[in-house]
Amino acid sequence: MTPEAQGPPPRGALGVVMPFDMELDAELWRWLPAGVDLSVTRTPFLDDVVTVEFAREVAQTTVVTEGVRSVTAGRADVVVYACASGSFVRGRAGQEDLVRAMTDAGSRDAVTTSGALVEALGALGITRVSTATPYVPALSLLMETFLAEYGVTVTGRAELGLDRRIWEVPYAQTAELIRRADTPDAEAVVVSCTNLPTYDLIAQLEVELGKPIITANQATMWAGLRRLGKLANGEGQSLLHITAQGEQRGLGLTARPRIRNSRPAVPDSTEPSILPKT
Repeated sequence: MTPEAQGPPPRGALGVVMPFDMELDAELWRWLPAGVDLSVTRTPFLDDVVTVEFAREVAQTTVVTEGVRSVTAGRADVVVYACASGSFVRGRAGQEDLVRAMTDAGSRDAVTTSGALVEALGALGITRVSTATPYVPALSLLMETFLAEYGVTVTGRAELGLDRRIWEVPYAQTAELIRRADTPDAEAVVVSCTNLPTYDLIAQLEVELGKPIITANQATMWAGLRRLGKLANGEGQSLLHITAQGEQRGLGLTARPRIRNSRPAVPDSTEPSILPKT
């Protein structure tokens, strides 16, 4: 049978509902394995900056479920809500209510960014973290409270204090933010905000700091894809490597991972490199 007669091979699809100001669609695609597409929709525009109230507005159940219905009208039956602050701003109960609303709206399975971060820490057996965020302090504190509800202790915190245009933060500034947030007793560094670029930083900083770096977009894509039975791409990223090993063997992961004697992934030529530590 000729290719014309066969038609294109079937492809999977992951639905993504994101805030209207999300600028990192291209970064999400970098974690995708072959044979999977993203079906993306955005929440309605809000004339506001990134504050606690903004996070509450973009995560209203009616707004998110409208997006779920849009993406599940096609091939996507697993949906992620790609917003960290919007999914932790109302605490654990709010995050879990949001997931239930997403499945009630037609998604076979659903996960939020904040739920994915907690899931990733659980898969790695991590309970002590430091957090690096671009947020204003009030949002960073709410994230710390959210993690505590899941039994995760925050040992250190650093934020940039930004309330707009977070996608413009350069890699060098984000790298220094992560270094500043890290503490000796943190088992990992959690980097929040889906509008903060991190893909090319992860593997290199894991080698430098000797511990996993779990970022919002990374965890979102990892959690969404595992619900499709797929492994996310990301050379040298410990979340993807260690959990893939455990899932392929059917094992639970409880040991604290440490990163030693590894070569960092070579950054994509289109992305800026990390500047040396100053």
